[in-house]
Amino acid sequence: MPLKVDGDPGYGSVGAGGPGPSGSPGGSETVPLLIPDMEPAGRGPSGSMSKEELEKAAGTPWWRKLRSRLLLLFWLGWLAMLCTAIAMIATSPRPVAPPLQWWQRALFYRMQPALLLSSTGDGTGGINGVRDRLPYLQSLGVGALVLEGLFPRDGPTSGLMQFNATLGTLTQFQQLVTEGHSAGVKILLDLCHLDLSDPVQRNGSTETPEPVQNALQFWLEQGVAGFGICDTDVAYSVQILQEWRAVVQDYDQDGHERILMVRQVWQPVPEFNDTSSVVNSSLVELVTQSLLPSSPHLLSTLEVAIAVETALLMPQRQWPSWTVGGAVPWELQRILMILSMTLPGTPVINYGEEISQTQNASMTGSLQHREAQIDMAGESKPCGRRAKRTALALFHSLSHSRSREEALLFGNFTFLPFSNSSSSSSEVYTNSSSPSSPSSSPPPPPPPGLLAFLRSWGCVHFLVLLNLGPNSQALDPSWAPSLPTGGVYVTSTGLDRVGALSLTTLTVNPQEAIVIKLFEGGSYS
Repeated sequence: MPLKVDGDPGYGSVGAGGPGPSGSPGGSETVPLLIPDMEPAGRGPSGSMSKEELEKAAGTPWWRKLRSRLLLLFWLGWLAMLCTAIAMIATSPRPVAPPLQWWQRALFYRMQPALLLSSTGDGTGGINGVRDRLPYLQSLGVGALVLEGLFPRDGPTSGLMQFNATLGTLTQFQQLVTEGHSAGVKILLDLCHLDLSDPVQRNGSTETPEPVQNALQFWLEQGVAGFGICDTDVAYSVQILQEWRAVVQDYDQDGHERILMVRQVWQPVPEFNDTSSVVNSSLVELVTQSLLPSSPHLLSTLEVAIAVETALLMPQRQWPSWTVGGAVPWELQRILMILSMTLPGTPVINYGEEISQTQNASMTGSLQHREAQIDMAGESKPCGRRAKRTALALFHSLSHSRSREEALLFGNFTFLPFSNSSSSSSEVYTNSSSPSSPSSSPPPPPPPGLLAFLRSWGCVHFLVLLNLGPNSQALDPSWAPSLPTGGVYVTSTGLDRVGALSLTTLTVNPQEAIVIKLFEGGSYS
């Protein structure tokens, strides 16, 4: 058998290809060992459908039905999740806002028209002066104006139908009521310290004289929103209040409810405390209680701190309306303003408190007396115009925050105890008190340098910090582990704190109060 030699066409060939040119499938050196099967025309590299086949298959009835069903399932699932979320929100427990009457929402402002009389004796001011200040009061957020000193204290009860002629005319008063109603400011009359008795009363009778009831009816017909009486007045009794209530209720038919107010003067008032539940629930709507004790002298920092702490630690009951009370050092005035505007209840501001601490006296005389006290004490007075502007700005921010924040209107009150009062603060408080003699009782222990309380409504928390002491105070990291540590400044006594903050690094300056809105987990909504 002859052997194959080089050049033989069949040498090195795997298949019978016969001779062919170099590089052809039949070439001895170029024919691959494995020849793949030829792919069908139009198929992809892995046997997938081509574009033309996909377009053809997508138009089949089976595929159209599958697509429509998948789309329907998607939208049904989305709607189911939406309905579930809505149901969870609707059924989740949430606080229900109690129905508040107008006197529970309004900011009350006490004013004496006699203080607005011109010193030149030209008859300007008085009732017209109050009318001129209505836009100003409205801009501050005032909702009710209590007029004091309209009637002489020792005048006859029949004179309650007309006030001092130097203050204005009845027509001007009617215009005041009309303009106040248009501005959303209700007008009330203060009858405190008036002699509402007659000879029969002075002999032991407690019947209300007929002229008083006639006077109440007369002013109710003029459109006043209510009356105030002091708990030290001779006419103050449950029986008298019941008779007044019967008169006032007769004028509630137009949808604008009239109210009776009681101003608490005694410190304390055992008779009032014994009947407070009866008076509060059935006879009067507001009981104005002072945060500070009345005093003929300027209250010291220690006295103010003790009074504030006592008020914050009082048994939690239905909070009354609040007023500041006695005169205090100027560096504490704004702290008390923040306190009275952030506590539960109705704040009652006296004329001039948003400017200076002047009460129950002539504006000029009180201011001069206050400046003399400051000079004698060696205190530095703040710049007049700048202090007035910043005080008004603080008052404005507090009133409008209170009117739009549910937590400050309906929220719960929680006193937050602190254990980080400094020893140096205690020394200052002790040294500021009068030195005790061996026979005198030891001075009371100093209050904490930092006081705080929380106003909460649902998931919204407002933290109020009060530093009445002379030293800066930092929060203890473990002060309230259940509360959020982040928040944003709402306002402060210096109006110099803005933006977000962390409670772990917060330091409260001496004689400073801060209002903070707390947030959960970095949320800023």
